[in-house]
Amino acid sequence: MSTPHISAQPDEFADTVLLPGDPLRARFIAEGFLDDAQLVNEVRNALAYTGTYQGMPVSVLGTGMGIPSASIYCTELVREYGVTRLVRVGSCGALQDDVNLRDVILAAGACTDSGVNRARYDGLDFAAIADFALLRAAADAAAARDLPVRVGNVHSADLFYDPRADLVATMTRMGVLAVEMEAAGIYGVAAEHGVRALAVLTVSDHVLRGEQTSSDERQSTFGDMVTIALDALVADAS
Repeated sequence: MSTPHISAQPDEFADTVLLPGDPLRARFIAEGFLDDAQLVNEVRNALAYTGTYQGMPVSVLGTGMGIPSASIYCTELVREYGVTRLVRVGSCGALQDDVNLRDVILAAGACTDSGVNRARYDGLDFAAIADFALLRAAADAAAARDLPVRVGNVHSADLFYDPRADLVATMTRMGVLAVEMEAAGIYGVAAEHGVRALAVLTVSDHVLRGEQTSSDERQSTFGDMVTIALDALVADAS
């Protein structure tokens, strides 16, 4: 059974899905990390593949940019395909001086200026947090490979080009590690449907210092976060 946005058959998604924003990054992950990966969706160029990693079935789907797009795909994955573990793997912009380009961040929580979780929580503020077992497994997986990670809050923004001049200073003062555009929405979908979610992010830009990686690097060179995410999922499933 397909949805308005996904053409895969009911058994073509694993119960675990990696969620990059960029569909080409989904293809990169499928080709570079999964065994026997098969294309299961290309509607709207939201490329999705299913394969295995160390014998564990896993899918990867490009959600596009922003909470609305990611929320559509995550909701349909959970409701129609029985997905129980949603793991965002994407880029973010650093907001602290001691966070550097290509650092990996595990998003324990996700602040946001989006209204989606208030809509889910009767107009009140909902604390969008990662599943602790997945978060702990990711931290352990990084340590096992001697890959340093930062754990803390990120901010999921509705606007990439935000006109509010003081917002960055506020986020930095509150200790938010980085800004991105999907985690809070994915965490909200997971909470609403009783499934588990985590965001593993690579720093592609430094907001304070004006540093950035190239678009090609964002698409294809952030392997550490994918390895951490996959190793964590294998450990969590064992």
